[in-house]
Amino acid sequence: MRDDRSATDRPLRGDAALVRALGPFQLGASIVNIIVGAGIFMLPALLAARMGPSAPLAFIAGAVAIVPIALCFAAVGSRAAATGGPYTYVGAGFGPFAGFLTGALMWVCNVTSSAGVAAALAGQLAQAFPALASPTARALLIATAYGALFALNAFGVKLGARAIVALAALKLTPLFLLATLGLFFVDWTQVSFDWRAVPSWDALGASLVLVVFAYAGMETALVPSGEVRDPARHVPRATLGAILIVVLLYVGIQAVCQGTLGADLADSATPLADAADTAWAPGRTLLLATACVSMLGFLMGNLFSSSRLLFALGRDGFLPRAFGVVDARHRVPMLGLFAHAGIALALAVVGSFETMALISGGAICLVFAAVAAAAWRTQRMDLRGHGDPLVLPGGPLVPLLAIATMAAILATLNVQQWLAIALSLTALVVIYAVLAALRGRSARRSVV
Repeated sequence: MRDDRSATDRPLRGDAALVRALGPFQLGASIVNIIVGAGIFMLPALLAARMGPSAPLAFIAGAVAIVPIALCFAAVGSRAAATGGPYTYVGAGFGPFAGFLTGALMWVCNVTSSAGVAAALAGQLAQAFPALASPTARALLIATAYGALFALNAFGVKLGARAIVALAALKLTPLFLLATLGLFFVDWTQVSFDWRAVPSWDALGASLVLVVFAYAGMETALVPSGEVRDPARHVPRATLGAILIVVLLYVGIQAVCQGTLGADLADSATPLADAADTAWAPGRTLLLATACVSMLGFLMGNLFSSSRLLFALGRDGFLPRAFGVVDARHRVPMLGLFAHAGIALALAVVGSFETMALISGGAICLVFAAVAAAAWRTQRMDLRGHGDPLVLPGGPLVPLLAIATMAAILATLNVQQWLAIALSLTALVVIYAVLAALRGRSARRSVV
């Protein structure tokens, strides 16, 4: 039967249907936007409780640990430029099964972290507006937030990218003001950059787990590589530039909180707001509002990128083909947006931040390790896209360092976290086997 729809009304498939509208600034803003999520608003107190005045050193040590990971992302991202992020990177290096496991595991991390942050956002607003604490009001609030984020993403990649940049600016401006102007109010006797002041190696190790997770996010932001202009140049620049900005911001914030609140920091439920209050009374309200904007920014970037991950899985036949269809008018993967937002909404309504973090916490380390291995593999294969790729010095040295760092962090996980990861991986293998069997049956029928 002839299709009478005009070309502009027909659904489009594949990466060619996407618009390469993201430059280095938009991509870098997306990376910073996702990394600086909800964690930084709670982390200063948690680090102070473990490390005392030397807490800023945890961010410096964490930066040293995350730089090899960022270099691996930048290197493999400059070689495998199709939409999919870690799924595409690992698949390019080790084949479809490894790519599927990485992509599916990453999506589990993304949807549970999104749900956890949405639950935290509802809890934060309920503190200011007690009427929102009831189950019905809480569910409506979460549904409204996801509905608004879906609408912003559904009207095209350019609108979604602009919204990400706007949310990043609204979120980061107060944080950078706190990290810079707040230095004038710091009592430097409360802050130490002397490694001899670290209470113990155990304290530093426990703090590094928190810090490395606080630096996570680039893996999600790099999923829409198929919508980046000149990825061989822009992916490395945006990744490394964003990491540098985040490191400076985190160290500054920790120093300000440490130097203004002193021993009281460890017991603060809102450390950034309390630190701002010491310099300027309205600053507390401003930072509380910033926390909400930050969480919304995280949710926006998470939905934007995770929908592209589902698109990539559908494009390659690991999900129903409908996921690989791009809306002809707005050029966005509509089903991926709807599915991710809908599942995250359901999890946020029934779950809590802690429950969601249990599932997503350690799994991202496995994704990081897989990407590091893929960076070595694709460089050895001399895989190339458009433009000259970033070449890691020392051959396997940087990827091995990244994998060793992730192995050390994974060694600190408890039994419940390992069990959650193992169950997730088992379920993903079963899903892969079922889909492979269905594809094989379909192929045999087509031959007959």
